[in-house]
Amino acid sequence: MNQYEEQAEIIRQDQLTAEIFRLTVKAPEIASHALPGQFVMVRTAPCYDPLLRRPLSIHQTIGNQQVQLLYKVVGKGTRMLAAMRPGHALNLTGPLGRGFAFQNRSAICLIGGGMGIAPLYFLAREILRVNAPPKCVVLLGGRTAAELGPLPMDFKDIGMTEIHIATDDGSLGHHGFVAEILPQHLDSGHDWTVCTCGPHPMMKAVVGQCRQQGWQCQVSLETMMACGISACLGCAIPRADLSGPYLHVCKDGPVFNAEEVAWL
Repeated sequence: MNQYEEQAEIIRQDQLTAEIFRLTVKAPEIASHALPGQFVMVRTAPCYDPLLRRPLSIHQTIGNQQVQLLYKVVGKGTRMLAAMRPGHALNLTGPLGRGFAFQNRSAICLIGGGMGIAPLYFLAREILRVNAPPKCVVLLGGRTAAELGPLPMDFKDIGMTEIHIATDDGSLGHHGFVAEILPQHLDSGHDWTVCTCGPHPMMKAVVGQCRQQGWQCQVSLETMMACGISACLGCAIPRADLSGPYLHVCKDGPVFNAEEVAWL
């Protein structure tokens, strides 16, 4: 796996909603090697406060030069990141981790919740670029329509034609959780591969439905991590059989076959 450390110049900083930003940086080594589902570790300040880097999914690459990151302001590090402007530089390490397996699939469903939508946009774009399957469905969920912002339209703009929305408050699409609409949009006439990222309860519900239907499921796990290279052991999760050594999200994932993981 190729890993690079780059001083990435900020090209654009777009505020999509009150708390969600999309950052575009020039990082040619990372951009030219990144795969859907991988992530970068971002140093949000030139000093050591905050001490730790922040893991952010790669939202997309632009050519072989630029990387886009979608993030939500939740603490000191991301507040500092949101204050940066074009011309500033960020230190990035990546691309890290294992991505999605999406080639040669007859039918694919992408299901994302909240900030879990971030890596699925990169995946959707690459699916269409590499080998558009006969059937591809996108399911997106958020607490409110405002939280989703322009993301549903972004999927439409790249050529995804079947997009369905769910919001917790009913302000857009289905009134409820996005996992609830999975069965009604996936017909039995296809051999589905489901790729999902989002809150743990959402993905657990998706995995349960995939098991019932016999669909293959890949999950992109989100967890706190300090190093991104499996040195700190802070992102350990139990494997399905509970008997072997723990899995590490940064190195063994973040994308796993759902059956590898213990859904406790």
